[in-house]
Amino acid sequence: MDTPVLQLKKYANRRLYDAENSCHVTLDQVAAHIREGRLVQVVDAKTQEDVTAFILTQIVLEEAKNRNSLLPVPLLHLIIRYGDNLLLEFFEKYLQQTITVYLGHKKAVDTQFSQWLEMGQGLTDMTRQTMGQIDPLRTLKAVFGGSGKKKE
Repeated sequence: MDTPVLQLKKYANRRLYDAENSCHVTLDQVAAHIREGRLVQVVDAKTQEDVTAFILTQIVLEEAKNRNSLLPVPLLHLIIRYGDNLLLEFFEKYLQQTITVYLGHKKAVDTQFSQWLEMGQGLTDMTRQTMGQIDPLRTLKAVFGGSGKKKE
């Protein structure tokens, strides 16, 4: 069952109201909902305009401010120099696809690695069981020759 989109209202005082839980929320709380897998939609309370992109961008910028980095400085210079159209086209056409493909490959690699670990664990148990059934003297004789019978 899909979780419904969390509907938020943005008021003129920049506060966000969560009607589902009947409370005001911070940008950090909105980010936490998104990390949990929720989608959010933010509507301006007065104009009913969808301001989701603005609020999500604000969250990204606040987190970047806390880490003191988001994009490399030379890239920021290019974005400013060539304007919004370049950035919008890049994000719409390439970045979203790239991240989606990356996440798909990452999930596949993580799944394969987990399967290898599980298989290795199973081999270890099987190896212990097999080693317990082997007669070491008989194996040595088979490897180095000899019938196992005494020579007279």
